[in-house]
Amino acid sequence: MSKTIEMAPGDQHTERLIGHVHPPNWKNPQPKDRYHLVVIGAGTAGLVSAIGAAGLGARVALIERHLMGGDCLNVGCVPSKGVISAARAWHQVRTAAERFGAPAIDGSGDFAQAMERMRRIRADISKIDGAARFRDAGIDVFLGQGQFTGRNTVEVEGQTLRFRKAVIATGARATAPPIPGLAEAGYLTNETLFGLTELPRRLAILGAGPIGCEMAQSFARFGTEVTLLDMADHVLIREDADAAEVVQQALIRDGVRLELGVSITGAKVEGDTKVLEYQRGAATGRAEGDHILVAAGRAPNLDLGLEAAGVEAHKHGIVVDDRLRTSNPNIFAAGDVASKYQFTHAADAMARIVIQNALFFGRKKVSDLVLPWCTYTSPEIAHVGLYEQEAKDQGHEVDTLTLPLDDVDRALLDGEEEGFLRVHVKKGTDKVLGATLVAEHAGDMIGELALATTAGIGLGTIAGVIHPYPTQGEVVKKIADQWNRGKLTPTVSKLFNFWFRLFK
Repeated sequence: MSKTIEMAPGDQHTERLIGHVHPPNWKNPQPKDRYHLVVIGAGTAGLVSAIGAAGLGARVALIERHLMGGDCLNVGCVPSKGVISAARAWHQVRTAAERFGAPAIDGSGDFAQAMERMRRIRADISKIDGAARFRDAGIDVFLGQGQFTGRNTVEVEGQTLRFRKAVIATGARATAPPIPGLAEAGYLTNETLFGLTELPRRLAILGAGPIGCEMAQSFARFGTEVTLLDMADHVLIREDADAAEVVQQALIRDGVRLELGVSITGAKVEGDTKVLEYQRGAATGRAEGDHILVAAGRAPNLDLGLEAAGVEAHKHGIVVDDRLRTSNPNIFAAGDVASKYQFTHAADAMARIVIQNALFFGRKKVSDLVLPWCTYTSPEIAHVGLYEQEAKDQGHEVDTLTLPLDDVDRALLDGEEEGFLRVHVKKGTDKVLGATLVAEHAGDMIGELALATTAGIGLGTIAGVIHPYPTQGEVVKKIADQWNRGKLTPTVSKLFNFWFRLFK
């Protein structure tokens, strides 16, 4: 019988979620003699590995100690996008009068209702990742802590599972920096934030990466006084500086107080207030909140008895080669526990590599993957392929094209003209090496450029594709047209002039 899992708030939606992804009365099956594949961890990488292998006819066991669906379903992608969508809707209502002449709206929103909607939808979705679905697909689902006991055995709840191949897909967890007093003051992470039912009046957020920026903007749009702190002097430091600047200015407009380039020196509690103390140069300051949200740091889940299996690991995760093999050639690893790219779609892609390489004679490589990603602020930043400096570091000479979004009619009509598209192509060609898109719907629009980068489709071909008008996605065709116009060199222009003089 599986252990009882508690998760806030304990309402009907949370109970329904847990009933799917960690049923309280679940009974583990009797292990088969030997499995083709044992999967440890039922997040995205584990679920895709298990269902894919079982669908091909393999004997598969799936082990999960906590919640099936992993971070993405329970405390990551799904609940965060529910919060972001609600916050965007509130913002649109508040600004519609000024922007579009809509009726003026007064009053405050119902944060508890917005969060309940998120939990209801999360519970609806959770059935897809639930234990019953995977059992019905022919997979032996074991709920409990998995521990390697040898190079080809793993134990869970007192039962030993023997395997030909195994995949470690245990993911990662939120961690907090070693700030004096922080543990005593108490803090939220993504693992507890989505259990809130009351809107905080004040929120101090540590970390101006994607999660920090997304939640800072969302809670500011709900009406919370938000302070966002980071040691870097800019938000989203991985992105191009001008792309991050667009988001930074949007955060400021939405009321987020930015304290950047600071060193956090301590945390404490004063009455009902939690305080982060910081230093910037010789100056000191403090950020106050009803809650502190830590959005800075992740650690791989490695409590698996790896030594018994001969699997090498370090503080950043499981050590794998380009085909996702660990130091034990019969054990693979995929997802956040073994990758610097901690995205759901990256875990999915890696799981597909594991299936081919572990169960067949595949030689698929992680380095061949072209991974797009997106930060879901308003506007969003989406990226695929190489940044300009990365391309140069790899020996590519590049041509860079940039098109502002206010050149796109639909963006103007939607009142969403803030942003730009930047594409890097191999110098002298139309081959796309990478692209960054800053736009309200950048995540939905980057797919065309991801396809181009992956399949070697050049801008010349994209320029010949008819795009519907008016759409914001037309920005991709416009930048392809810009590349085409760049081919009109002085020599070519002279030839055209000569040609048309013949037809006076």
